[in-house]
Amino acid sequence: MKGPTPLRRSVAPAAPLIAENVTHPEAPVSDQSTHAAPVAYPARLQVDYPAQLDRVKTLLRVVLIIPIAIIYGVLTAGATQTVIDQSGEAVSTTSGGIVSCLFLSTLLMILFRRRYPRWWFDFALELTRFGARVCAYFVLLTDEYPSTVEEQEVHLEIDYPDVERDLNRWLPLVKWLLALPHILVLFFLSVAAFFAVLISWFAIVFTGRYPRGLFDFVVGVGRWWLRVQAYAILLVTDRYPPFSLR
Repeated sequence: MKGPTPLRRSVAPAAPLIAENVTHPEAPVSDQSTHAAPVAYPARLQVDYPAQLDRVKTLLRVVLIIPIAIIYGVLTAGATQTVIDQSGEAVSTTSGGIVSCLFLSTLLMILFRRRYPRWWFDFALELTRFGARVCAYFVLLTDEYPSTVEEQEVHLEIDYPDVERDLNRWLPLVKWLLALPHILVLFFLSVAAFFAVLISWFAIVFTGRYPRGLFDFVVGVGRWWLRVQAYAILLVTDRYPPFSLR
């Protein structure tokens, strides 16, 4: 005897799934890509921090620097000539040093010719580097005697300008005036840097180390001076220098 026939359910075939066009809100785009990194100033200065400094060289620094200071002074200082005229009076004439000649010649070249010759720029750059090495040695930032050729621990870079694109021919006439606020601030900072060097002299003589905070401050003052020099004296940029030690 056959049992009851099992009931069969008729199952309709499943409809194929149709992907719907679902609009998903886009993830917010980070604005980091829209903010470009700040462009470095055309004049830059870095000095390698020394792990240890020679105490004897630091003690005698004022004496040791005399020969190289004379060389730098001969290169940059002006000259005064005194003559006796027909009436018997002494007449003195003073000529500007090479720094004054660099400034005046560069100003005239930019003003009338819209040119900054590369060889002229290279000469000004190397003279500035040499002066930076002498100053770094004098303020105890390094023990290595200043070289007239090698970079040593003092890294100074100035970008060569495209005069047609980067420089206004009339601005050099007033840059010295625009730089006065910087010079005023730097006067007080330089006084503070003098005392920082004096304190560091004692620290080096007794411990052989330059306090890092004072080191960074002195380098920062020198960096600020360099930017003002590049703007108002070397005339390599029209970008106004930032009020910053960094």
